[in-house]
This record gives sequence, C-alpha cells and structure tokens, in this order.
Amino acid sequence: MDQLLDLLKSARGVDIDASTREKASLQSQPITSLLSLRPLINHLQSGTHIREAQTLSEVSALCTKSPDFGGLGLMLETPLNAVQKKEVLFLISAWLEALNSADRAKPPLPPLNARPKGRRGMTLTEKIFAMHDVERSGCVKPGRTMSVSVDWILASDASWGGMERTYRQLNQPGIFRNDRFWLALDHVVDPRINHKPEIQRLIEQGEDAKEKFKMTEYQGQNYTILHTEFYRSRAEPGMIAIGSDSHTCSSGAVGCLSIGLGAADVTLALVTGEIWFKIPEIVNIRLVGKPGLGIGGKDVILYILQQLRRNTVAADRVVEYTGPGLKYLSSDARFAIANMTTEFGGITGIFVPDGTTYDFVNARKGPRNKANSTYFRPDEDAEYAATHEIDLSNVKPFIAKYPNPDDVVAVTESEGFELDGCFIGACTTAEEDILLGALVLEQGLKMGKKPVAKGKRKVVPGSRPIRNKLEATGLADVYRAAGFEIGIPGCSYCVGMSADKAEEGEVWLSSQNRNFENRMGRGSIGNLASSATVAASSFDMKASDPSPLIEMVDLERWNQLRQYKPSTGTPTIDLKYVEPVSELESTDNSEANAEESKEEVTTTSRSNVIAGKVQRLGDYIDTDALAPAQYLIHAHSNEAIGAHCLEYTNPEFREKAKQGFNIVVAGKAFGCGSSRQEAVMALIGCGVKCVIAPSFAFIYSRNQPSLGLVGITITDPSFYELANDGVKVSVNLEANRLKVADKEFGFEFSQMEKKLMELGGITQAFHKYGKELFQTMCKPSGARVFHKPERKIVATGGGKNSDLQW
Repeated sequence: MDQLLDLLKSARGVDIDASTREKASLQSQPITSLLSLRPLINHLQSGTHIREAQTLSEVSALCTKSPDFGGLGLMLETPLNAVQKKEVLFLISAWLEALNSADRAKPPLPPLNARPKGRRGMTLTEKIFAMHDVERSGCVKPGRTMSVSVDWILASDASWGGMERTYRQLNQPGIFRNDRFWLALDHVVDPRINHKPEIQRLIEQGEDAKEKFKMTEYQGQNYTILHTEFYRSRAEPGMIAIGSDSHTCSSGAVGCLSIGLGAADVTLALVTGEIWFKIPEIVNIRLVGKPGLGIGGKDVILYILQQLRRNTVAADRVVEYTGPGLKYLSSDARFAIANMTTEFGGITGIFVPDGTTYDFVNARKGPRNKANSTYFRPDEDAEYAATHEIDLSNVKPFIAKYPNPDDVVAVTESEGFELDGCFIGACTTAEEDILLGALVLEQGLKMGKKPVAKGKRKVVPGSRPIRNKLEATGLADVYRAAGFEIGIPGCSYCVGMSADKAEEGEVWLSSQNRNFENRMGRGSIGNLASSATVAASSFDMKASDPSPLIEMVDLERWNQLRQYKPSTGTPTIDLKYVEPVSELESTDNSEANAEESKEEVTTTSRSNVIAGKVQRLGDYIDTDALAPAQYLIHAHSNEAIGAHCLEYTNPEFREKAKQGFNIVVAGKAFGCGSSRQEAVMALIGCGVKCVIAPSFAFIYSRNQPSLGLVGITITDPSFYELANDGVKVSVNLEANRLKVADKEFGFEFSQMEKKLMELGGITQAFHKYGKELFQTMCKPSGARVFHKPERKIVATGGGKNSDLQW
C-alpha cells in the first residue's frame, strides 16, 4: 500500500498526510487482492479526489475482465501473486498518468447548434478538420495547409520499429497522450515463429513502449488486428485518428476521420499531438437502393471498384459515403467499405454518422470510449469535387481477379476455377463477415457437402473477442467441421510476412483487401471475395456462388448473432448534429481559408540541380514491390532495404540505378498500397535521386518529402514521350523546371514540401522548430503563428511533476 500511496502523491499530488490516523490505517492494509483497493477508493471518494477514486475503480474492473476482452482475468477476492501485483500497479500508474494527459490537453470548444450566418457550406470531412484546426478558425476549404490536433495514434509491430527509430532521432521527447496510443502486435508476431530473434525483438519493442510511455491501451501480442478492436471499441464520430498503416481508414465506418501516413509523420503526431494537412478535395459516393440478402461491405466496395476503378475519382481525395442506402448497411459493412477505400485510391473513406453509428458506439460498455463523440453531417450546399451514385441493388457476389483489386467480375462468371487455398480473415473482414462465413458453411454441411481433401483452408478472426464469440456460439466447430484451421488474430496470409505464406504458384481465394503480386507470398496468386464466397468455394476448392447457401440461412438468427436491427425506414433516434465553432472574431475567415501561399522557398540542404539518366517504370508500382514485406523487419537503413528494391518485379532496377539510371520516370499512382515508408528508403538506398510520375499515391507522396526524396508530378503526356530509358534529365529545384531532350517542363511543390526538402526531412524540421513545427511551417511567409499555452509532454517515468517541458 505504501507504494500505491507514493504513486498517488508523485503522479497526482494526492497526499493523505492530512489525516495521520487515516494514512496509518491505509498503510496497515497490504494489497493482497483487488478488494484491498476498496478502503483507499472509499477514502478518495469521501474527499476531493473523485477522479482518482474513479480511476482506481475502473482499473479494478479492468483487471477482472477476461484476457479475451483486454483484462487480466483476476477475481476480486483471489490473492495476487508478485507478477499480478506488479501488473495491477502498472495499470494504476498508467491510468493516473492518463488523467495528467487529459489535464494537459487543450480542451475542445463546445460545438455550435447551428451553422453561423455567412459560413460556407462544408462537407463532413471539412467540418472535422475545422473542429481540429489548431487555429480554431471554424471553417476550412480545400487547398489550405493547416495544423490539426489529433485524437488517436495507431501503430503495428511492422511500423513501430521505424517509428521508434524516428523517435530516438528526435531525442526521445515523450508523447502527447499515453491513453491515446494504440499499438497492436499483429502483422508479424505469431507464436509459431516468436522464437526467432527478429520476432523477439518486435515483441520487446512493444513491451518497452508499454513501459516507457505508460500505455493504457496495450493488449500485447495477437490480441487484435490493428484496426479491428480500435474501430469496435475506441474510434468515435468526429475524431481524427492517424496511423502508420494504409488501412487506418477503416474507422471511417463510424464517422471518424482516420488517415494512414508514413512512420515518420505518425511519430511526429505521436509526439506533438498535431499533424499537417493540405485540405484535400472530397468526392461524394452516394449510395442508393437496397442490397440483397447476405450482401455485405466487401461486395459493395468491389462493385464500387468495378464501376469507378481505382486511383481515378478517389485519387488524392477523401471519399464521403452518403445517401439513403446507408440505412441498409450495418456498421461492419461500412467498416469493410471504408477499409478498402485505400484500394479505391482515396486518402480515406468516411461515412456520415447516423442512428446505426449511434447504436454501435453506445453499445460499448463503460463511458470512456463513447463520451467524446461529435456528430457532423455535410451541409446541403457542401461543395464536392464530384458525386457518383452507386445502386446497392446491383451488388452481387463478386471476385476481384489477381493482381488488380478493380478487375472485378461476378462470381457466376468465374465459377469452377480451381483453388489451392481459401482464406477468411484480414482487417477488412469484420465480425459479421466471419459469422456469415460460418453460417454458409453450416448450411453446406447440412446439405451433405464435404470438404475435398485437396487445398488449404484457414480462418483468422480479427480479434480475441471475435474468436471468443465464435467459440461461444459453436460456430468455431462449424469451421473445423468444414476443414478450416482457426488461427490467432493477426494479418496472416494477407501480408505474407509471418508464419502464414502462400506458396509459389498457389491460387487462393481470400477475403483480404489486396491481391497485388507476391502479396500473399512470393509467386502466389491471390483473388479477392467476400467471406461468404470464400466459404462456399472451400468445399470443392472451386470458385462458387454463395447465394443458394445464403438463402438457406436463418435470417433472424443471423441478425441476432451480429446484433443488427434491420432498417424499418424510420430513424431510431433523432441525432443532434452540430457545427464546428470558431475562436476567431472574423466571420468570413478570409485569412484562414486562403489557399496556401505559392511563395518560393529556396532549398539549401541539397544541390539545387539534380541530373541523371531515366529509368522507366509502369503504372501502379506498389510499395509491396518497392520494399518487399519479408525484408522489413531486418532492414533498418536506406542501404539495407535498398538492396531489395523491386527485387521480385524489376530485378535489374538496382544495378541500373548504380550505373546512373537514377531518375525514375513512372506511370500513374506510383507508390500505391501500404503505408510502409521503407519504399522511399529503398529508392534512396539504391541511389535514386528523383521520381517523376503523373500521379502519386497519397501516403507515399507524403513520405517522399518527409524522408528527403524529390518527387515531381508532371501530367503533360509529351514529357513521357521524350523521357525514355537512358535519356538524360536535368532538374532545377530552385526554378521548378526540368529539362529533357532540350525541352523544358515546369512543376510545383507545395509550401510544406519545399520547406521539408529545405530542411532535409521532417525529423530535421522538428529539431529546428520543436513543438511548433507544424504551425510554423503551415503559415505563409509573414503570417502570425498561433501559439498554444505551454504544456508538458509525457516522458519516461513522467508524472504530474515531471520536469520535461517544452
């Protein structure tokens, strides 16, 4: 008890010396069980320390939860051993530090009940950006570069290593909130290979982060796929979440603006609580019509990809999903659609929150992760870059054929093609998909179908709570009877970089989100479909239409299992939508909404002229190809990962780069795919000086200036007619001109890109500007910076009286 009392004093300044008798009484009661905390909780409640008492009560309740639901599995009366005592005290210290984190945070302004007169109509995305605007201008529009506050940071075992290296380069300044960092060990960590030194290092890095930052939200290895439980139990409407994974967009399902970025960007957000954005254009995908029975989010997004194609209308834009068809889509269906918006080419996807969202968020136990919701909706006169209508009644079971997620055909057009493997899992496959897959298998088994002997079958639930539900409902046994192995939560075959890898030449049908070359394993062939389609196809290991089996499923049982109430057409709740508030006196926000300055910033950290010979690459060069997954956990330097750049798809690339073919001229959507910043590192490591393309994928385009690689967008087709392999190119960064075959072409950098290249990257920018880097660098020359009050940052061992200050 002395240790706990000292912790309360050091962390929160709570001193019980005011009553010597009371303190002596408390000191005489050792912590033998969770019940031992009751006298202290009662004492704190009777005084002025209600928040601390509540924290101890919540930690006690957390400790009694099953490990399958993020707890320690302890009983209130059961004596604690030394290890359990240590874990309980750690959780108390972490959650007390969370109170300090909340106290340090700048409180949000109460939203407005109505739109102010004269304010421009805004989209849902613009309103969320406006609410998080550090300058609190109340209104934004596309083109403005601004600093925004963030609510959550996400990272995985595959990205935390790079983030940790960046963190050390920043001189380990501490993080902005210890209770808003979500780290999942899911991509690589797996009990079958945890004995390997490189995997042990990943586990140690996660455990070290937990201790160093006093993380409240760390559940250890293989508890959940990064996005699954974050969406299910933490993301809220109106929040901004930043993650070092391209599928961070998944939480757009609940109206949370969730955006994936590279590890360096995300590390700066973790440290400062802020990040910069140039407000993008927004495209509206208006959903109408009613989907058929058993049609979920996977088939809907495959249909959208078929109709609109990837990296077209969504490229470099946020996708907002609106329309009357939303009422027919469950929250899990929206999750799958938001998740694969990155395959669509969007910066992120976000659904307008409604009664379905409200019911989903408010079904969470405890108030902590449902008390911060803010419900916005787009104005009727909001300006979209484009609007496209998708009729959900046209959606049917589809397959996206290898290796393009938009090469989509109806299952009925592909029935019968032979398979070597069937996989149900990955972050795009939500709980309802896992359940429906089991119900389809159940109907097949009842009909007398038996799984053929050939092939591999595996199902991987997205989290331990979902696996727990499979076991509790008996559906896990259905999967086993149908020949499926049930794996532990993790990315599994979807990334092909852990224990599960498809073999060369194997043909798979998978409910994952990407079917790029070598994605599931070197030389493997992956095709995408819904979990129901994969389940139906698994019996004979041939592509099969699941519709006949879905029609046999008991609809009432299906809805009960997924806790879904079908729409009656009448809203279940009259949601109160609000508006972002302005802290500025001006009502027209002319300065705040001005498009970013086109001022020239002369680069100083590199030569202003880059010269070299062209090396041509095609369209859709993805980050999986630039930095192959199996080398990510070993290669920590530019040179180390550069040794494998395009190893499988363009094996001659690296040697040519050494020979002076160091100006990459590529096709559209260069750098599409995952968020791995190692793709940029690999190009730098093998000698590339500049990449020129008609378009870049969003996250990759952010990673280039953040790591110091020059990326130039040129859309003029005549440039690509001249810039053939081996042709010499000269790039003048000061004049924003490049020359090829005696013809000049102009290009532009944003103000932020110029400044980052001037300083040599985002890490160097932090060393120069510190906490204010985004506010400083987002401002045009001569404009004032809005300084926030000084606040302390969480540090190793930091508490309320920590001496680490900005």
